[in-house]
Amino acid sequence: MRTSISLLVLLTGTISVAQSVHPPGNSEFFLTSDQCIACHSNLTAASGEDVSIGYNWRASMMANSARDPYWHAGVRREVIDHPEAQAVIEDTCSTCHMPMARFEASAKGGQGHVFQNLADPLATDGVSCVVCHQIRDDNFGEAESFDGGFIIDTSRPAGERQIFGPHEIDFGRQSLMQSAGQFVPAQTMHLRESELCATCHTLYTHAINDSGEDSGALAEQVPYPEWLHSAYRETQSCQDCHMPELEVDTPITSVLGEPRPEFSQHVFRGGNAFMLRILNKYRAELGVTALPQELDNTVRRTIAFLSSEAANLSIETAALTGSTLSATVNLDNLAGHKLPTAYPSRRVWLHFRVSDANGSVLFESGAVRPDGSIVGNDNDTDGGRYEPHYERITDASQVQIYEPVLVDHNGQVTTGLLSGVRYAKDNRLLPRGFDKATAPWDIAVQGAAAEDADFAGGGDRIEYVVDVGEAAGPLSVTAELYYQTIGFRWAENLKSYEAPETQRFVRYYGENAADSAVRLAFDSLSIATD
Repeated sequence: MRTSISLLVLLTGTISVAQSVHPPGNSEFFLTSDQCIACHSNLTAASGEDVSIGYNWRASMMANSARDPYWHAGVRREVIDHPEAQAVIEDTCSTCHMPMARFEASAKGGQGHVFQNLADPLATDGVSCVVCHQIRDDNFGEAESFDGGFIIDTSRPAGERQIFGPHEIDFGRQSLMQSAGQFVPAQTMHLRESELCATCHTLYTHAINDSGEDSGALAEQVPYPEWLHSAYRETQSCQDCHMPELEVDTPITSVLGEPRPEFSQHVFRGGNAFMLRILNKYRAELGVTALPQELDNTVRRTIAFLSSEAANLSIETAALTGSTLSATVNLDNLAGHKLPTAYPSRRVWLHFRVSDANGSVLFESGAVRPDGSIVGNDNDTDGGRYEPHYERITDASQVQIYEPVLVDHNGQVTTGLLSGVRYAKDNRLLPRGFDKATAPWDIAVQGAAAEDADFAGGGDRIEYVVDVGEAAGPLSVTAELYYQTIGFRWAENLKSYEAPETQRFVRYYGENAADSAVRLAFDSLSIATD
């Protein structure tokens, strides 16, 4: 144990001793988050809201990246499919999910591991404080920065390593932080640039064919290039949406903290309410350290974010001609990237329904079942098929699903990342300003949506034409936009893999699938009948 006393702290009488305890998991490059939470929590905004940096972070997917049971299952599936590449797979996958442990191994000439590191504090601390706050901007925006190619300085010894932040730090507070945590705070603004996030959230995988050979690159998740190709590159960064700033100056530390402008909340707003619930429910099995109420708060915040800032939906027109009802649904993507973006298990779809005056359903497309599957979706029924992109829907067996669909080198639909060589379908809703005609290969629209004039930057428009017979009116027309982070087929395909990680997640999914969908937007109207 190493104890250091700050004269500044002693003089103020705030605390008597600032201790820096370095458990075995820490290294010359990193400290685990418990060393940061001690000072960067117990923070309250002017509104009375708890904005503790440490507490908010530990209830996020960033903090739990190494505990994510779907990630464990996915890595195990890939290792089973491609056993000859296990070392490369685990090294690659640990780069961003276990960045401290993997960086430490790489700096010593080794490789990252996934399953044998599940008890290492450096690994289980996920995307921890001193990862992001040590990243330099030397290669920001360049291809070599992607796929976890972030740069952390290894030349300075412990005690002299820089930790970056956007605020000016006076000499006294610099000394305090250096004494307590071995890092010297330095003011830079690059932590507020989208290119920081892009180092891990721009990922290209390389498919492995039946002979074990590289069969081409796949854009596994590319929200940053999507953002670059949108109007948002001029107005909002990733952090503006996912780490919203407080309007009133607020201290960033509970120890000698002074109010700071533009306090970036470390809530990392995203879309994975489903996984956050699983982490909370199975917290003992997964080693979750965030308190139950903290994860509950993050789930509520995530759902509120999704239901207010992801998309708008409106039923623009609806008319009844004889027994035929025609309605046009308009969708606006409010995100600065495709909706959904990132990992290809995600999907968004339209649930459209027409009912008569008695509430009897006359037509329905896109209802979700308790097992997480979508009624009428070909892919949920048969893993070798998928729903095309529609401009007009006339039958209940047709469902408008905005999703990426992978195929392997034989052209067969797959949910295996290292089997996927291209997208046969990618009709995810485009952000405002996105020109699909000039989009490069890695973010291009694929399938019928490429020829749909109504599918363009900012959203989509789709027509429903259905027969309602002689139903008694008024007719009720409703349209809902739903979202899942893990589509049914992506979980279902894990069932055949006999491994603890895959079977555990299959169990988790089965027990929680009824809560897997989040409603993003809704509209309704009533149509009179003669």
